[in-house]
Amino acid sequence: MGDQKKQAEPKISQGSFLTDPPFYLAEFEKSYRYIIDEYKVPQKDIAIFMPCAVRKPYSKSPSHQLIRSILAQVLDPSRYHVIIFGTCGIIPAELEEMYPYAHYHYMLGKCKDQKVLDDFLRIETERIAGYLNKTRCVYKYRIGYCIGLFREALIRGSTQAEVPIDIILPTRDMIDKVIEEGDCIFEEGSLSMDEYLGEFCDELIRFRNSLPAASE
Repeated sequence: MGDQKKQAEPKISQGSFLTDPPFYLAEFEKSYRYIIDEYKVPQKDIAIFMPCAVRKPYSKSPSHQLIRSILAQVLDPSRYHVIIFGTCGIIPAELEEMYPYAHYHYMLGKCKDQKVLDDFLRIETERIAGYLNKTRCVYKYRIGYCIGLFREALIRGSTQAEVPIDIILPTRDMIDKVIEEGDCIFEEGSLSMDEYLGEFCDELIRFRNSLPAASE
């Protein structure tokens, strides 16, 4: 990984960011190929798929800190592996500071160009499917926490790879409830909403309690 990071070092001034849609950029395709072709993904019982964030590195994002706090409270940290996906492609969380993942600024939610949205869904579906194929035998269980186009890409990538996502949260019923009752900037709200986080915690506890004794 050290060589990859050195080779891919950004030639941009401090404080600068890539601002084009990242899923089009060669830098992201190159790093994705490194993850698929070279990176050894750690063997874990549980994969947790969660969307990328505006703040970099992702782990400094308020939403990621909330989600990670729930994960750490409910699950044994040695048993799960966090994977970030979205406009960045798909990346094991421990690589979050590798270029270009900590060096871009883009919000898909503000995009109104249908072609760009369609391209994102197509490209991200392919990248998720590629990662699921690579890690087919790495994880025993897969859990996704996502809404909107990210959720759709995860579902489509799972179908394409024929690798199931065991649990996808929030549930459709919870999303519909938030849409019906909420007054949010985005139609489905934010993953940081109390309704979503509460359900996420409850379902993780239910999942943990259903695991065979050997996996607890």
